[in-house]
Amino acid sequence: MSATLSFDRVSRRFQTRTRVVHALENVSIEVRQREFTALVGPSGCGKSTLLNIAAGLDTGFDGSFSLDPPKADRAYLFQSPRLLPWKTAQANVAFVLEARGASRSKARTAARHYLELVGLAGCEHQFPAHLSGGMRQRVALARALAVDPALMLMDEPFSALDEITAHRMRKELLEIHQIEPRTVLFVTHNLAEACFLADRVVVMASDPGRIVADVTIDVPRPREHDDLRLSAYQRELSRALFDHSSTPVSTDSPNQQAPATTKGDPRHATL
Repeated sequence: MSATLSFDRVSRRFQTRTRVVHALENVSIEVRQREFTALVGPSGCGKSTLLNIAAGLDTGFDGSFSLDPPKADRAYLFQSPRLLPWKTAQANVAFVLEARGASRSKARTAARHYLELVGLAGCEHQFPAHLSGGMRQRVALARALAVDPALMLMDEPFSALDEITAHRMRKELLEIHQIEPRTVLFVTHNLAEACFLADRVVVMASDPGRIVADVTIDVPRPREHDDLRLSAYQRELSRALFDHSSTPVSTDSPNQQAPATTKGDPRHATL
């Protein structure tokens, strides 16, 4: 099962002690079923705010957000694993299933399956304190997958890992996505990561938070990190980011320029 999500002219403002922060201004995105979409942009451009709206954690926005089907299950993977330290890896995964009504035996069986899927077979009875950072994040990923979500929301889940571990987990995430495809909205600051993982990369700028480019990554899977086609897309995304880093676009202007869209042709980026 997967879901379609749609943001329609979403705006979000936060009042600080000195000014009003325009975290999002008239942002419209549709993410199709089973599509892996990455959001990239500088800090403060509203990427995590969009995830929070999609998760139902932030309702103080203008505009509209919809999920189809409306009651589709969602899972949120954060930068830190947020495991229960007094429970084993298996118990951390089984806990969310038991909370949903699964019997203890079924929850444990499912937990073992998803721990094996993320490469942690044999680590079921280890406590988080005895696992590496990468292994703890794998447990968190197994826990998210175990609820069989139609929508996966991922907020820089590999940013705290060393590059070797992150490299391995990106490949494993794509392999899992091929086996059990879901709709994914993935936030990252890493352009190479976005190009490697995503079907589509949405580039955002800040002050106000807005979309400045929407690029389809037309490279078939399985992918390799050193694929020159991905490097070409990475340079294209870099140009979009830096071209808009210091020139805010007024979303109230009738002459606002539409975000650039590239579909299926890496030649748009100069090699």
